[in-house]
Amino acid sequence: MKATLATFIQQQWTRVGMWHLLLIPLSWLFACLSRIRRLAYQYSLLPSFRLPVPVIVVGNISVGGTGKTPLVIWLVKQLQAAGFHPLIVSRGYAAYADVVDVRPVHPDSDPAIVGDEPLLMAQRTQVPVWIGRDRAKVAQAALANSPECNVIVSDDGLQHYALQRDLEIAVVDAARLFGNRRLLPAGPLREPVARLSEVDAVVMNGAHGDEDGFYMQLVSHQMYNLKSPASTSTLQVFAGQAVHAVAGIGNPQRFFNQLKSTGLQVIEHPFPDHHAFDASQLAFGDDVPVIMTEKDAVKCAAFAQPNWWVMPVDAELSPAFLPHVLSKLGV
Repeated sequence: MKATLATFIQQQWTRVGMWHLLLIPLSWLFACLSRIRRLAYQYSLLPSFRLPVPVIVVGNISVGGTGKTPLVIWLVKQLQAAGFHPLIVSRGYAAYADVVDVRPVHPDSDPAIVGDEPLLMAQRTQVPVWIGRDRAKVAQAALANSPECNVIVSDDGLQHYALQRDLEIAVVDAARLFGNRRLLPAGPLREPVARLSEVDAVVMNGAHGDEDGFYMQLVSHQMYNLKSPASTSTLQVFAGQAVHAVAGIGNPQRFFNQLKSTGLQVIEHPFPDHHAFDASQLAFGDDVPVIMTEKDAVKCAAFAQPNWWVMPVDAELSPAFLPHVLSKLGV
């Protein structure tokens, strides 16, 4: 039901209809309040904090999944290869994060407590990952706990101006772009499209290099079995077969289409972003293989079945992107 509602809302955000007449005044109010808030930070009416190390913010101007997490993972690994010692700060996505302001995330943390994306980043990067509502406080605590770290990567947080930043990277879904280009709640935008002219880099997820800005592709080289991770396979093994595809991400259709492009007969099971799974929701009553995203897999490992497979993705960026980032860091 929640997934259906989310899909319906996203569909409405691609157009402007009669019912938007009720929402557009609210979007004007949202725009006004957002602008006032940002000006308050710019003119020091609200406090913001400058940390002693560079801060890179990876975010977007729209709601829903755009591919920020794979980009953060890629960026952290590239920074490590360049000699940096990065750490990651994130909001987290869990009710518990509203109670505990600041906490670390470990590779064996409970996803119900720390959230799926922070846990995935901790597992994939093996660098310090910290979460909390106030990113400035989170970053300060993380840096105090890991003083050897010399660069901070903020997962999301483009609109969290209390944390001053040295580099802003905005990720855009090349397929969905900006919908009807209206701000919330009449459209999907957190900030106007003009905000992109102010960031240091715009990354188009799903583009192939012929669009403005930098491009990114999400690729998967092999899958692993969730119950026995040492067992691997490829999508081609399932070509022509029916599979249950499970996705609780911001844009599940991207995942489904990727499976279909490999020749699989996909039975789609979309769930809301950050959905908390239980075993009964994935008991489909047959022996058809189940393929899920890596983000969902971290929440399903405790009750995995032998025919459940995970399709991790890796980001591939424009060759010019990393030199651009390093130049902004003075390298």
